[in-house]
Amino acid sequence: MSIQIWTWILVGVTFSLYIGIAIWSRAGSTKEFYVAGGGVSPLANGLATAADWMSAASFISMAGIISFEGYDGSVYLMGWTGGYVLLALLLAPYLRKFGKFTVPDFIGDRYYSNTARSVAVFCALLVSFTYVAGQMQGVGIVFSRFLEVDITTGVIIGMVIVLFYAVLGGMKGITYTQVAQYCVLIFAFMVPAIFISIQMTGHFIPQLGFGSADENGIYLLDKLDGLHKDLGFSSYTTGSKSKLDVFCITAALMVGTAGLPHVIVRFFTVKKVADARKSAGWALLFIAILYTTAPAISVFSRTNLIETVNDKKYADMPEWFKKWETTGLITFNDKNQDQVIQYVANKELNELEVNRDIMVLANPEIAGLPNWVIALVAAGGLAAALSTAAGLLLVISSSVAHDLIKRMINPKISEKGELIAARAAAVVAVCVAGYFGINPPGFVAAVVALAFGLAAASFFPAIVLGIFYRKINKQGAISGMIIGILLMLFYMTKFKFGWWFGGTKVDWWFGISPEGFGSIAMMANFIVSIIVSKFTPDPPKEVQEIVENIRIPSGAGAAHNH
Repeated sequence: MSIQIWTWILVGVTFSLYIGIAIWSRAGSTKEFYVAGGGVSPLANGLATAADWMSAASFISMAGIISFEGYDGSVYLMGWTGGYVLLALLLAPYLRKFGKFTVPDFIGDRYYSNTARSVAVFCALLVSFTYVAGQMQGVGIVFSRFLEVDITTGVIIGMVIVLFYAVLGGMKGITYTQVAQYCVLIFAFMVPAIFISIQMTGHFIPQLGFGSADENGIYLLDKLDGLHKDLGFSSYTTGSKSKLDVFCITAALMVGTAGLPHVIVRFFTVKKVADARKSAGWALLFIAILYTTAPAISVFSRTNLIETVNDKKYADMPEWFKKWETTGLITFNDKNQDQVIQYVANKELNELEVNRDIMVLANPEIAGLPNWVIALVAAGGLAAALSTAAGLLLVISSSVAHDLIKRMINPKISEKGELIAARAAAVVAVCVAGYFGINPPGFVAAVVALAFGLAAASFFPAIVLGIFYRKINKQGAISGMIIGILLMLFYMTKFKFGWWFGGTKVDWWFGISPEGFGSIAMMANFIVSIIVSKFTPDPPKEVQEIVENIRIPSGAGAAHNH
């Protein structure tokens, strides 16, 4: 059977499964819509968190970045996994104990202020829209290649599916579809990796394979370094980024993770605080499976790509090359008219442009794996993008319906009215996300990295200080969040989109890239919050007592009643 038929079958089966689950577990109350009724088991929640967390950026784009940037791309691995640990240990249990299931709700109540709540709603919407645009773009890429429709049609199909199960099922529907999506995406990621690892190194564990030698006794990484040097690319295993930039990007991704609204909300879907910790542990294990395999896939796909295309006749290119050409994500420009592909670092001579986002998806085709494996990867990529998109839509709809309408505009709204508002907000959000998916501002992981920078600059200090520092007050938190988010937006729009008398790489402040600037904006947020709090009145006594109580483990209350 052809790849296209296999793709239709696998995508059809997996999508029917997701939609069936959404109908089976549709939400009847706002509690079910926002936090799945709070009755999910730690194991199921761990699987759902892992699926929510591993978006199209993890599945499609991360290995693609590492395969092009080598050592420099590893910041994404360190930042995203480290961030998850930070979130699980430092924030999740305390937020769960505070009992607020959206970040703006926590910030509004902890800082006893609707102004703080509205700043947090604005930041949550900004982060979620930036993030969801990356997911929609990923959906478009997968559909355009494997179902052979144009990217716009692909994005629209994705919008309809996500809308269906996010709007119908709410968090309850999303949680159980995400369990299914995790199983699909991890299977789809691992099967080709195991196949190619056996093919190239004889090891069936990819993590061991990419650190071992091929049949000629040459280590795979040395071979790739050699190929890179021959073509004039910088060495694969040594980076070109400055240490400061590597540190800043890693830190921004880490603290950005810990401030991501759609991941934090997952810890409210379990029954008790202990379950929140357990599900964090399960999720870490499930995430590690994909994250430790990604560097291996990067090396396999990069080596295979270079050996397949460089110095080969265009007429002899395999079918996958022509298929990807039709999507516009691989382009061959025959500069010297000799019909031979020159793939080199020198921009004057280079004749091949490859979009990084296709590396994972094209990897099984480049390696000549069976058609069903290639189709499986397409289904996995869609599962990754759709699971995260659904989680983000829920954050957007709860920010609008719960935090804006219920808590600020119309406190008397009925539960039914709030559910209708949440669903309407999700519809509008999908349309906006779809627009950005069709007109994307960069490749998937770069867009997503900027969302992390925005989360780091705005939420992280407000949440950490809110839990661990009882003297922080509303004036401090509000001014910190505003300064942090504005700084990040200014830097991002100046150096990414060329606004404000545009800037190039040479003009970066201290040599820090826009992806890493979130850590600087976060530091500014911390400093402003603490200084402003010092010169303004302390928070009310009852708020300080709540902060003291959050940090006492459950059941330890008796010892402190003196």
